[in-house]
Amino acid sequence: VRSVRYSKPITILIANAKGGCGKTTLATNLACQLARKGAVTSLIDHDPQGSSMAWLKARNPRLPIINGFEASQSLRQNTISSGWKLRIPMGTQRLVLDTPAGLSGQQLNALVSQSDIILMPVIPSAIDMRAVRKFIEEVTNTHAFRERPRAIAVVANRVKRNTLSFGQLQTFLEGLEIPFIASLRDTQFYVKAGEHGYGVVDFDRTHIRETEEWQPLMTWLDDALVKIETP
Repeated sequence: VRSVRYSKPITILIANAKGGCGKTTLATNLACQLARKGAVTSLIDHDPQGSSMAWLKARNPRLPIINGFEASQSLRQNTISSGWKLRIPMGTQRLVLDTPAGLSGQQLNALVSQSDIILMPVIPSAIDMRAVRKFIEEVTNTHAFRERPRAIAVVANRVKRNTLSFGQLQTFLEGLEIPFIASLRDTQFYVKAGEHGYGVVDFDRTHIRETEEWQPLMTWLDDALVKIETP
């Protein structure tokens, strides 16, 4: 891990108001990637379903350590408390926030205000494409984002390459005003790995295709991190 000059953990928000787009899959796998690179990483689960924490409980302690905290109880009175930050271990460098569907208004603004980088997964369907366009507008119009714009990007998730639906999604995402940084395949591997607390990067060379798909995302993220960490 590079020498970190930034005084607090860098927080990466995984968000999309639309359910079923793979936020938890993206959040857990991203936490794996960061931990594998040597960063002290914590995964914060704001979703009442608790999928990220269930994944973490199943994780083999011999794998790179990821700390985790359930924070869904902070979703009260249309706001989000930052009290969970008091439980973050000293020396933490990266925080990954998994979030529930339906984020909007004050809840969304609170999470954006706590984040440094925002990633939005979207799957290939007309409904999801319309929803993500609306959500991007809502995020960028929050008071927190307008006050301090963050690095923001979209990730195509659960895609089947060489299909009409993926071609339509690709064209749509490339036409947005924010970066489209990676496409992750629709494969049962993510489901099976997730059941046992694994991420793509934990399998080293046995799942090369999936690992390679993450490289553009991690390259973009590294660039974003450098801009944040460099005074």
